[in-house]
Amino acid sequence: GCNPLAETGRSKLQNQRAVLNQQILRAVRMRAGAENLLRATTNNKVREQVLLELSFVNSDLQILKEELEGLNISVEVYQNTEKTFSIPMVPLGLKETKEVDFTLPLKDFILEHYSEDSSEYEDEIADLMDLRQACRTPSRDEAGIEMLISYFLQLGYVENRFFPPTRHMGVLFTWYDSFTGVPVCQQNLLLEKASILFNIGALYTQIGTRCNRQTQAGLENAVDAFQRAAGVLAYLKETFTHTPSYDMSPAMLNVLVKMMLAQAQECVFEQIGLPGIRNEFFTLVKMTQEVAKVGEVYMLVNTAMNQEPVKENIPYSWSKLAQIKSDHYKALAHYFIATILCDHELQSGDDEDQQEKALSQLYDYMPEGLIVLTILKDKVQRKQLGKAHLRKAIVYHEEAIRVCGLCKKLRNIDVLQEVLTAAHKRSLLKYAQQETEDDFLSLIQAPDILPKTEHKIETIAPQFSKVKVKDFFHRLGPLTVFSAKQRWTAPRAIYIHHEAGELGFSLKGGSPVQIYCLDPFCSAASMGLKEGDYVVSVGGVDCKWLGVNEVLEKFKSVGEQPIEIEVIS
Repeated sequence: GCNPLAETGRSKLQNQRAVLNQQILRAVRMRAGAENLLRATTNNKVREQVLLELSFVNSDLQILKEELEGLNISVEVYQNTEKTFSIPMVPLGLKETKEVDFTLPLKDFILEHYSEDSSEYEDEIADLMDLRQACRTPSRDEAGIEMLISYFLQLGYVENRFFPPTRHMGVLFTWYDSFTGVPVCQQNLLLEKASILFNIGALYTQIGTRCNRQTQAGLENAVDAFQRAAGVLAYLKETFTHTPSYDMSPAMLNVLVKMMLAQAQECVFEQIGLPGIRNEFFTLVKMTQEVAKVGEVYMLVNTAMNQEPVKENIPYSWSKLAQIKSDHYKALAHYFIATILCDHELQSGDDEDQQEKALSQLYDYMPEGLIVLTILKDKVQRKQLGKAHLRKAIVYHEEAIRVCGLCKKLRNIDVLQEVLTAAHKRSLLKYAQQETEDDFLSLIQAPDILPKTEHKIETIAPQFSKVKVKDFFHRLGPLTVFSAKQRWTAPRAIYIHHEAGELGFSLKGGSPVQIYCLDPFCSAASMGLKEGDYVVSVGGVDCKWLGVNEVLEKFKSVGEQPIEIEVIS
């Protein structure tokens, strides 16, 4: 992990988040106490005082939640450091947690369940706790992702080794909600696993936001990171269906997945336009459909953000940014189509059929009395429809600028203001360049544009198998046998005497090997050896991981001497 004391912009944000979480926790406890007192008391004077106190606490809570929302929209900290002219992307902040001490519960379980000396596993327990601690401050790159995944996979082993399905282990996990700051405390390891998955998704969003979107490689990386973030969050939604934390509820995760895929789609459009957009008929047709697609996906994100129950807790500035992007990209689609109509008159050498086909694909319907081929051939109709699209573009631009002005957080992001204003001015200039004749006749409504993309954006499922992890508690034995679900006796010592070169039993299975075809009259059977017992050590040497041949070698190595083995039933 990163140095938790390093004063980077990102770590300052996370530290502020941790402080706010504590303040919110205090306010929530005070509110709960006041509400309990209100229910319990019948004294009117006390009730008045409590109600007054409650109003203060509630307003405090509201202010704290607004501050937390402010951190959630501190997008500039996460953006690429180069000076760019791009609309900022939205990253997710990492969930905060409290420290967890695994030492006593795991040591007790090793002694009680596995009948082993728990002091021999202190290093493994320390490694697990160190890895968890490092996961609180992962580096914002592939190494940070790998570390979080390795801890997530390690938790799978820990769950199988130490967390029986029938009882709690006494380990309390506390994670703070990313949006409300309210803590969730549970003895359930599923909360820990789900929160780590959320942070893997959040870290991918931070990596995507940090990419330099002025280069092809940077945009490719951003698209990949946002698709992977969406994949992890979708996996979290499908796998952990009853998470008690609001930020991991199915409804919220659904919105977050949509938002990440929309950001990936936006980067795809930027990728296509990066080399420059040629003012050529078919190029502009393609750009119109691509940018209309970005506008459409952001419109769907904004709709999802304004649905109950998500509406209450999604940062206000996020839903406004989605609305701004939807309007901005719809305006660009109308600007591109207006450029096609105003700048590209049908020439004698042009392929009339191809142009007609391309243009008709942009519309679901045409305004009454207009036919695509006629528009292409008739200079006046082209101009009229072109100006109608420019008017619609200007309306969308003005709406985007108006919505941006409504939100204090977004008003303060200079690059956002600059991009919106520049696009608005460009459409106004284009409109002013068109002749004004027949303006009173050109009041036709510009039809809606059909969105279409050649670059399908989908979630990329998390590839946990690519990260190789060794079980810290490997020495306890193969998981198929030595897990928290299985119950067995404490190890029993059996002295094996060779009788006429025979052991009196056979061995079978993988590791650990089992006693098989036991002669009920042999000396080992009389000492308590049973059919199906697992052999865990031979001559004082642990052999839980050894196969049949290796264990037989150990028997042969002592010749005719008696040998002590340890078995479990």
